[in-house]
Amino acid sequence: MVVILGGLVIGLTLGLLGSGGSAITVPVLIYLVGHHAKQSIAESMAIVGLISVMAAIPYAKAKHIDWRSVWYFGIPGMLGTFIGAWLGGLANEALQLVVFGLVLIAAAYVMLRKPNEAQSGTRENDESAARHHSPTLKIATEGTVVGIVTGFVGVGGGFLIVPALVVFGRLPMRLAIGTSLVIISFKAAVGFAKYQQYLTSHEMSVDITTILTFVLIGAIGSLIGKSLNARMNQRMLRSVFAAFLILLGGFVIYHEGSKLTSTSVATPTAQTETTDTYEYAVDVSFASQRSRR
Repeated sequence: MVVILGGLVIGLTLGLLGSGGSAITVPVLIYLVGHHAKQSIAESMAIVGLISVMAAIPYAKAKHIDWRSVWYFGIPGMLGTFIGAWLGGLANEALQLVVFGLVLIAAAYVMLRKPNEAQSGTRENDESAARHHSPTLKIATEGTVVGIVTGFVGVGGGFLIVPALVVFGRLPMRLAIGTSLVIISFKAAVGFAKYQQYLTSHEMSVDITTILTFVLIGAIGSLIGKSLNARMNQRMLRSVFAAFLILLGGFVIYHEGSKLTSTSVATPTAQTETTDTYEYAVDVSFASQRSRR
């Protein structure tokens, strides 16, 4: 039931807002389903990737995907995701989730920010100019950075990719959303493969049933959300969800940050106890030598 409700909420969020659903996948898998952190991140990659593939199909049919940006943003993004997933496998889980909480707050900031002219879609008819004047180096650099961040914490990163494509890639909003979905599916595949390698080496595995259930329910929820989208105030929706992300990010940072603090405090204590034990052993040794004399 938790998996079904979680998948429904994620799908509704994607359908209503076009992004942000992946941001709550990891917390749902960890805190509600009860999965291991690294396992949850790998499962999140699979869930986000599969839902993105299905969501990208209508955009592809309508030719609302800029394939040039897919290659110049997506290929570096895949490399960045591989690096981020590799770093995620080495990182302390609590630290990894604290960074995840910070990413949620960053996502909330992006959602609360008022759209400028480029993001409001006033350049929808300037698609040819957008495709031929995109600064390739900036797109590739941004793709790599976004890939590292999203690969490290296990989110799709649509809330980062779409503004990057609009600002640096100079794409109209509609093209940016469709292009983002394709990029997310590519990056999620790379991230999932890397985390799967980590799980296998540690004798762990993802739960295929959980993944498929989330994808199926999430797809249904996205259709419901898309139908509700036209009836609701978009600005209010984004503001409410941004507030939710701030609360969720704050909870994750507090919950996992306390683990980091307790670990750092426990380490000196353990060292002190070891030193005390050594000094006690030395004192006993000297005492025994004196008694023999």
